[in-house]
Amino acid sequence: MKKVRILILAIAFITMSFVNKEVLFDNNVDVTSSTIQWKGYKPTGSHHGTINLVSGELKLEEGLIKGGSFTVNMSTIKDADGSAKLERHLKSADFFEVEAFPTSTFEITNSFVEDGKTMLSGDLTIKGITKQITFPVVVIEDEEDITLTSETFQINRADFNVKYKSKSFFNDLKDKFVNDEFDLQVNVVIKK
Repeated sequence: MKKVRILILAIAFITMSFVNKEVLFDNNVDVTSSTIQWKGYKPTGSHHGTINLVSGELKLEEGLIKGGSFTVNMSTIKDADGSAKLERHLKSADFFEVEAFPTSTFEITNSFVEDGKTMLSGDLTIKGITKQITFPVVVIEDEEDITLTSETFQINRADFNVKYKSKSFFNDLKDKFVNDEFDLQVNVVIKK
């Protein structure tokens, strides 16, 4: 009788493992291979650079994104031209207030296909303010890792109370403003 119970449990376990095709990749973001690129604009030009992830997870089911979250270390904001002055300014209260808000997060709430593209929706939190955003991504899975790459998409900094030279907050800037919208492009590598 004991052997029969063990056999039934083994069969049930094997059956459940085939039925549940969900795979959870938890805190396996390869932060050294992952990149977030940003680009900001003003009438006289633009600045661009990078910022680093500190952690993340991605939940996939049969190749479809079902959830996940990512945390960004705001103190890692870098200017591609190496301007320490610009980096300090971006970390200051004029922009992202890194001392008070050392991380930003993105929590996936949904994914869907639209016009043949995978769209990722989620809650982006910057400076303690959360807004839902949606942007197109491509997910490539191989034997060693999963890569989630976004198209370039825009964030409106005014939504997150980033006021420096913003026309959303000041109406007397003339051509001395900094655009509210800035570009982000995300490439996240997750090791299996």
